[in-house]
Amino acid sequence: MVVVAVVAILASVAMPNYTAYVQRSKVPPALDGLSSFATRMEQRYQDTGSYGSPACGATLPTVANFTITCTSSAAGQAYTATADGSGTMAGFRYSINQTGTRTTLAHPKGVPAGSCWSTKGKVCDT
Repeated sequence: MVVVAVVAILASVAMPNYTAYVQRSKVPPALDGLSSFATRMEQRYQDTGSYGSPACGATLPTVANFTITCTSSAAGQAYTATADGSGTMAGFRYSINQTGTRTTLAHPKGVPAGSCWSTKGKVCDT
């Protein structure tokens, strides 16, 4: 009985940490997708002098567990790309714009102050 109790206690501590780790591991592909999209948008701007208007000019990446969207503004001179979590990643939302400003818009553990992407909540990842 003592062994069963010890195993139960260990499992109750380990499972939430493991679950959080697995969830955090699903964020980097979305951030990579946003970064590569921003690079393609800059290439488009260099080629045409516009990010695209009324729609963004680069092809949106496909990323598991996230939906990436883009909105163009200022007659094609600005854009904001956003990655919205879906399924087990619901509640996560990240963005990047034409100046390269990276923002965590939503995170289940809170949003950090300032402009950064975070996988752990209120702490900026470096």
